[in-house]
Amino acid sequence: MDYKNLFDLSGQTAAITGGASGIGLEAARALGSCGARLEILDFNPEALDRVKSALTADGMDVTTTVLDVTKPEAVAKAAAEVNARCGAVDILVNSAGIARLHTATEVSDAEWLRVMDVNSNGTFWSCREFGRAMVAAGRGSIVNMGSMSGTIINCPQFASSYMASKGAVHQITRALAVEWAKTGVRVNALAPGYIGTEMTLEMRARPELFNVWLDRTPMGRCGDPAEVASVILFLASPASSYVTGAILAVDGGYTCL
Repeated sequence: MDYKNLFDLSGQTAAITGGASGIGLEAARALGSCGARLEILDFNPEALDRVKSALTADGMDVTTTVLDVTKPEAVAKAAAEVNARCGAVDILVNSAGIARLHTATEVSDAEWLRVMDVNSNGTFWSCREFGRAMVAAGRGSIVNMGSMSGTIINCPQFASSYMASKGAVHQITRALAVEWAKTGVRVNALAPGYIGTEMTLEMRARPELFNVWLDRTPMGRCGDPAEVASVILFLASPASSYVTGAILAVDGGYTCL
């Protein structure tokens, strides 16, 4: 076994949804730094332009596509365009996601459906459309962005839509891992805890929530996006060749309690 070259992704293509910010952007940096050609898909065209400039300046090969993952026809079109450029992608990272705080009695139908659409449906549409070519090619690794919230109930905030949507991501991951296990396509998910993305750090303005999150995390801090991206790199690479259907916690010990 040539262990030192297991993370060399030269000649491979990685597609990352939600790749213009947060964990998705850091995943793009990690994969690109190991040689992968990057296809970054995000709904924010201005952010895509900034990301393309920054990553290209770092010597990475980057193509960007504006995509709303809640629209299955748009996901199908984007996947077809990516596949036309480079053939079936080798790596798919589904990082597009949103979170909303609400009580069950006050959440609107539209807000509930929006969270489920982005987090659950968007993950499935992307797996399905990119996965078709991956299955046909007989290779590939899909990494979905679940959450510890798909396993436990967060407190003291209320966010039933987010928790339900991430639980669905975990089950989509397991179902596709079994369905595609003999095709050469692996499907795994991460279950991050509180990660220091811009969205999470904005919650420092609400110390009654943010401080509790840190108090309940055994390591006593937020994770860094790079600490999640390094695990995405592991799951995307040949280093994890016998891993499929896993929901891998990256939560500073939060779910141990």
